[in-house]
Amino acid sequence: MDTLEKDTLTNLAQASLVEQRRTRRWKIFFRFFYLAIAIAIFFAFTANNNGQNEVPHTAIVDIDGVIASGAPANAYDVIAGLERAFNSKHAKGIIIRINSPGGSPVQSELINQEIKRLRGLSPDLPVYAVVEDLCASGGYYVAVAADQIYVAPSSIVGSIGVRMDGFEFTEALESLGIKRRLLTAGENKAFLDPFSPMRPAQEEHAKAILNNIHQQFIQAVTDGRGERLQENPNIFSGLVWTGEQSIELGLVDGYGSVLSVAREIIGERELVNYSVKESFGERIIRKLGAEIIYKTMDYRLY
Repeated sequence: MDTLEKDTLTNLAQASLVEQRRTRRWKIFFRFFYLAIAIAIFFAFTANNNGQNEVPHTAIVDIDGVIASGAPANAYDVIAGLERAFNSKHAKGIIIRINSPGGSPVQSELINQEIKRLRGLSPDLPVYAVVEDLCASGGYYVAVAADQIYVAPSSIVGSIGVRMDGFEFTEALESLGIKRRLLTAGENKAFLDPFSPMRPAQEEHAKAILNNIHQQFIQAVTDGRGERLQENPNIFSGLVWTGEQSIELGLVDGYGSVLSVAREIIGERELVNYSVKESFGERIIRKLGAEIIYKTMDYRLY
C-alpha cells in the first residue's frame, strides 16, 4: 500500500471518528434538553398548585376505585392526602370525593378512623363526603366518618355487608380421577383450600369471622350516622340503593356535587386537590428522565 492510500484511509478513519463523536454529543445534548423541559414543566405545575394553596379554597381528597393495599385508593395515600388537606391554613372545608365499590375492610377502617382523628384535632374544619357514581361497602365505611354525605339521585349507595369468595373443585377432581395430596400442621390450616371439602365446623368458623367484621362495619355506620338512620331491617343486609332512596333511609344527607357543596355549603368555589397522585411532571420526569439516564450510561459504556 503506497503512502497516498495510507493517508486517505487515515483521513477517512479520523473523519468517521469525528462524526461519531459529534453525533453522540448532539444526542446527549438533546436528551438533557428534553429533561430540562420536563423539569421546567414539573416546577411550573408545582408553582401553580402552591399558588392556589395560598388563597381560601375547598380541599379535595379523592377515593377512586377499589380500596386496597397497593391500589391507588390505598389507606396510606388517602390518609396522606387528608393530612395535607387538614394542615392547610387556607382550606375552609374538605370534600372527600368517593367513587368506589369498596374493598379491604382493614384499609377502609384505617381511613375512617383517621378522618375521625383529624376532625377531632380540627373541629372547626367541616368534612363532607360527596358520592359520584358509586359508594358501596368499604367506600361507604369511609363516607360515614364525614360530617355529612351528599349524592346524585342516581348514585349507588350501601352494601353494608362482608363477603368471602371462593370455589370448591372437589367434584371436578373426582370426575377427572385426580386425588388431592395436601399435608398440613394444624387440622384447619387449609380450611379454605378450594380442592378440599369444607367441614360444617369450618364453615361456621368462617361465618363467625364475617359476622364479626360485619358488626364492626355496622358499628361504624351507626356511630357516623346516629339518629339520621331510619328503622329498616334491610339497611345492614348488604343491599344497595339509589341516591334518592338512600336519602329516605338516612344513609346520606342530601343531593350535592363537589361544585355545589364547595359553592353553597363550604362557601369557597376555589378547589385544590390534595390527593396523593403522580403528577404530570413526575410522570414525564420518570419516563423521560429514566430513559435519558439509561441511554447516557449506555453511551458512556460504549
